[in-house]
Amino acid sequence: MKSKHNILLLVLATVVLTVSPAFTGTLTDIVKRGELRVAVQSGAPPFSFIDKNGVPAGAMVDFTQEMADAMGVRLKVLNFDWDGLIPALLSGKADILASDMTPTLKRALKITFTAPWIYVQPCIFTRTNKKYQTLEDVNRPDVTVGVLLGSTGETIAKKYLPKAKFKSYKGGGRMVVQALVAGHVDAGVNDDLAVLNVLPDFPPNSVRLLDKRLGQGKDPLALAVRHESVNLWQWINLYFKTAHANGSYDKIISYWLEGTEWKKDH
Repeated sequence: MKSKHNILLLVLATVVLTVSPAFTGTLTDIVKRGELRVAVQSGAPPFSFIDKNGVPAGAMVDFTQEMADAMGVRLKVLNFDWDGLIPALLSGKADILASDMTPTLKRALKITFTAPWIYVQPCIFTRTNKKYQTLEDVNRPDVTVGVLLGSTGETIAKKYLPKAKFKSYKGGGRMVVQALVAGHVDAGVNDDLAVLNVLPDFPPNSVRLLDKRLGQGKDPLALAVRHESVNLWQWINLYFKTAHANGSYDKIISYWLEGTEWKKDH
């Protein structure tokens, strides 16, 4: 495994050093600067958060740390609220936006998304003592649904639950689950992966997901760069292809998104 990881570093470093002058830009600036600056969403485990030791952690941190290592530069993690992520990228404060963001046509007018790094599906979740079983049970004027402000889940919820009332929350997916458990909302809508990952932190059997998922299929999550950062966009896509090939992608996904050991470690 170690030899494969060394091959990853060599291949990606070669791309950095041999990039065509026609495409020089952000990637070249990062190498000259000696620092990769990454915007992540604060307080959004397991994607990105500050752990018990005060250190940035999460799947996005691990992926971008591997990128920085392959570039031969240090990683600088910058924490923002969800609605501050795109402005941070566009202003030049960050080189990469790394979060559980779904590419949409509207967002793509401002930023360029990489190839998806994972796929998720929006879901409705509620307290176990609620009798909701179907979408129609939740799509009523007397039902209040919690969503994350500015998220794709918020857009989808309002499309499929037009009769319901909505409360929007800032922060990671944990915020909506907390609001649900506290009785501030009757149900919530978010990516199924984000919901399932935080459920172990709440009382057992206090929250359940409705069987029926929202939307027409699974939604992609992707990183993003500025439109002009063509070379960096190409490089990130190559990184993920290489990480899939050498097993480092599976290792990070298994640790952060499929298991719970990280909660003990961080």
